[in-house]
Amino acid sequence: MEKIKWKTKAFNNLLINELYDLYYLRTAIFVVEQNCPYQEIDEKDKKAFHILGYYQNKLIAVARVLPPNVSYKEASIGRFAVVKDYRKQNVADELIQQCFTCVLKNFGNISIKISAQQYVEKFYNKHGFVSTGKTYLEDNIPHVEMLKKCNL
Repeated sequence: MEKIKWKTKAFNNLLINELYDLYYLRTAIFVVEQNCPYQEIDEKDKKAFHILGYYQNKLIAVARVLPPNVSYKEASIGRFAVVKDYRKQNVADELIQQCFTCVLKNFGNISIKISAQQYVEKFYNKHGFVSTGKTYLEDNIPHVEMLKKCNL
């Protein structure tokens, strides 16, 4: 697989086609693939940095990085998604590293808290996240709250 081209952009700097592709990918995964009708687009998008991963000019991976005091007192990563055909090809590993770089560059060496779907808890463990012990159902999907202490 050739190299993925990564972009990190604040909401107001997204081009209209980038915003469309971002929402299209997230809706395809979080609403359609996971059969979970919910309000996928929210006000937090406007406060986020958006990570976009392109392969052969097609958007295949996205995430959003939120500053402290939006979702949690810590910075946060969410709406983390990779197109099905590109999973298990280390794209998610590259994406999480892009998120860490974004946090470090924009907020400094601070802790990151996430709400992860339980089935990917091991992925996040591999990248330094530890469960806080808080588990819950969100949109009928089991989630776990996780924390990565500073020292990105």
